[in-house]
Amino acid sequence: MPITLPETLPAFDILSKEGVMVMSPGRAATQDIRPIRIGLLNLMPKKIQTENQFARLIGATPLQIDFQLIRMTEHQTKNTAAEHMETFYRPFAEVAEAGERFDGLIITGAPIEHLPFEEVTYWDELKRVFDWTQSHVFSTFGVCWGGMAMAYYFHGIQKHMLDHKAFGCFRHRNLAPASPYLRGFSDDVLVPVSRWTEMREEEIAAAGLKTLIASDDTGPCLVEDPGHRALYIFNHFEYDSGTLKEEYDRDIAAGKAINVPANYYPDDDPSRAPTNRWRSHAHLLYGNWINEIYQGTPYDLNDIGR
Repeated sequence: MPITLPETLPAFDILSKEGVMVMSPGRAATQDIRPIRIGLLNLMPKKIQTENQFARLIGATPLQIDFQLIRMTEHQTKNTAAEHMETFYRPFAEVAEAGERFDGLIITGAPIEHLPFEEVTYWDELKRVFDWTQSHVFSTFGVCWGGMAMAYYFHGIQKHMLDHKAFGCFRHRNLAPASPYLRGFSDDVLVPVSRWTEMREEEIAAAGLKTLIASDDTGPCLVEDPGHRALYIFNHFEYDSGTLKEEYDRDIAAGKAINVPANYYPDDDPSRAPTNRWRSHAHLLYGNWINEIYQGTPYDLNDIGR
């Protein structure tokens, strides 16, 4: 089954050309089915790139997905055209005021990890988002900074600055092969990592949360929070093949000190094209998440949170 996207959204043509099944809202309305409603609270500066990455993953499941784009109410992006934001995004305040409910919500990362959470300009509204998920969202997926922010808000788990950027593709261990979220996963998984902060396993465990995937080099990756119906992932399964290259090239062009992303280029040679060795596990993870939503979410969206 397809993912429902506006025909004018850039992801519609991009994913169609990749073979992902996409459907316009008009055609979806003729289907006698209740689609799974997934929201994307997009905090990343490159909105369109992030939309494409997550739409690609959640659009590959056998279920029909109604994909909704949400932004922070007052925060204005400088990297995406205002016309795009006005056309395709709705502010959180509007969504909340309408009493809308979602089967799933993805909260992305944001390039603000050097700031204490309380100093983020939209922190107060983001706290309202977190509270709102408990009554209006069946399952929430916090990604990178978004996951760290949720773990901090709900459990007081601190993020810690690293002395150098964790940057590259790192081997991770599958610590919970019986978890439904890791169905089909290998024992050893490669995951893209790009962050200056970390959360520590001992503090995660002390909060009563379960780490599902972790690396000896970069620490916890995927954490389950059953009490809040949430998953937190601190790394980037959703990245395209060239995303780390773009980040590396950007920093080099800006004269910033940055290491070559580990285990990413063949022979660690930036002149060679990188290869994608995480795509299959990315599809497995998000497919398993949507399957778990499908198995447990109420048929009537209005029953979510009741």
